[in-house]
Amino acid sequence: MKPSMREHIIATASDLFKTRGINATGVDTIAATADISKVTLYKYFRTKEDLVMEIIALRTREFCDWLTERLNKESKDPSDKLNRLFDCIEEWIRSPESHGLPFMGASAEFPQPDSPINKLSAELANGFQAYLTDLANEAGAKSPETLGQQLSMLIEGAILSEQLNRAGKSLGFAREAAMLLIKSNLA
Repeated sequence: MKPSMREHIIATASDLFKTRGINATGVDTIAATADISKVTLYKYFRTKEDLVMEIIALRTREFCDWLTERLNKESKDPSDKLNRLFDCIEEWIRSPESHGLPFMGASAEFPQPDSPINKLSAELANGFQAYLTDLANEAGAKSPETLGQQLSMLIEGAILSEQLNRAGKSLGFAREAAMLLIKSNLA
């Protein structure tokens, strides 16, 4: 099935943002690469900011859906899912299509606290942390909120570190720390 024009614009812009960065990719480049006019782009997205925000939300949702599916495929036991979390994160990071977590890159390019993109990035980061907190709660963690925040920090830090040094050992170190935190929280 052929993608809709909206989906085509999103896919094109998303690829450009991943390879060039959001700020370095102008509307002219998006339109030219998508082989459409700027008028067509603006028919679907009022502003570039609207397009960026839709992509960040969509790609974050896709990641969380993928992670949920992967964890559910691996096990039905909540504590086992928690223990397998970093296996899935490593699979995501090592995937050639992975460019980290969309809200992380967007927040780096739009660090101003009053930026709508930064606000959305913070909201999505909080949503990811809540997802991890729910996972910890289902597993019976003593302090699910704390564990969710700790796991979020470890995952985000490991992803950033791995992006900077693909051959690094950050993910392994983060996994070791996470396993200690999980073990102490589930005991």
